[in-house]
Amino acid sequence: MSMNSTPSAERVHIGIFGRRNAGKSSLINAMTGQNLSIVSPIEGTTTDPVQKAMELLPLGPVVMIDTPGIDDEGELGSLRVARSYQMLNKSDIALLVLDAGQGVTDEDRRLLERIKDKQIPCMVAVNQCDRVSAETVEAILTEVREKIGQKEVLDVSAATGYHIHELKDRLAALMKDDQEERRIVADLLVPGKLTVLVIPIDKAAPKGRLILPQQQTIRDILEAGGACVTVRNTELEALLNSLGDQVGLVITDSQAFAEVSAIVPENIPLTSFSILFARYKGELNPFLQGLRALETLQDGDRVLISEGCTHHRQCNDIGTVKIPTWIRNYIGKNLEFSFSSGGEFPVDLSPYRMIVHCGGCMLNAREMHYRIACAQDAGIPITNYGMLIARVTGILERSLEPLHIV
Repeated sequence: MSMNSTPSAERVHIGIFGRRNAGKSSLINAMTGQNLSIVSPIEGTTTDPVQKAMELLPLGPVVMIDTPGIDDEGELGSLRVARSYQMLNKSDIALLVLDAGQGVTDEDRRLLERIKDKQIPCMVAVNQCDRVSAETVEAILTEVREKIGQKEVLDVSAATGYHIHELKDRLAALMKDDQEERRIVADLLVPGKLTVLVIPIDKAAPKGRLILPQQQTIRDILEAGGACVTVRNTELEALLNSLGDQVGLVITDSQAFAEVSAIVPENIPLTSFSILFARYKGELNPFLQGLRALETLQDGDRVLISEGCTHHRQCNDIGTVKIPTWIRNYIGKNLEFSFSSGGEFPVDLSPYRMIVHCGGCMLNAREMHYRIACAQDAGIPITNYGMLIARVTGILERSLEPLHIV
């Protein structure tokens, strides 16, 4: 997979924050060597967060998030500031851009406190340092380091290119690369055996393509030196009969869990893409704990079904039709359901007794963890589609056995 084809959810997300006219957009252009962001002397040119996937060496594939000024004014300006703060939930690294002509403002201090609270690696860039004296720049650097306690700070100039390369190197150093430690399925492969991937043709998926978790699983198997076979659920039984004892693991789409479990012999390990990705992103334990609340739901309780992407709703859609039906049939209660998708995730979770989230393949790990943390802070159990489907079909324990979790 080339860097250009790296999924957005797997890229390092760098959030660029700061006051209006601090030079955020200019700095993005200087760092990338491209005119990617509109630059204007008029305050508030960037009115909504804009995400741009690109390559930024030495980090590699990244998503740059250009945000509105945190000092915007008026009713509409307040909404823009709120949107900027929301982008912290997507940011693996936060870059706060200061205007050397104005120094550190109250808005900058408040944002830095929020960044520290969220434990986001942060870099402060004192931009437009070419417009003020060296003494002024040094005073700002000292204030940031000593009075605010932010050690990672650098004076830069988007206009002249001063310290731009150093800024990119410092950003790269902030991001701990744990990609080699996190594998989707490589550690579960059986040496010398085939892995069978059961992939029903999903009408909601783009025509001619597999959905992202399936693509990434195949890639992980190949990188580990394994071999896999893909098959629809309708041809699975015939395939297993032809392969005999050559199969070491079966991975299925969650929607076909019950059918696939009835076909796959008990001596062959079986799990799902959804469960593998919950483990991969560090969400397995929270989702398992949240799943325990399913049997406690009562008549009139409201359940939030949340998806991380937006797509055209099909007849018998999994989120709005199948999941509610499975839950109602499983617990036999008259429940109410609400739905959210894409970047929308309710700020107030108090109306809900439980949250069922999609696999989050289009969300980066930080945003997914943020949503889980929001639910935990509100005391609302949260689980995901795959685990819920495994529970209601009675095969959760079997699907966790390959992960050595029972």
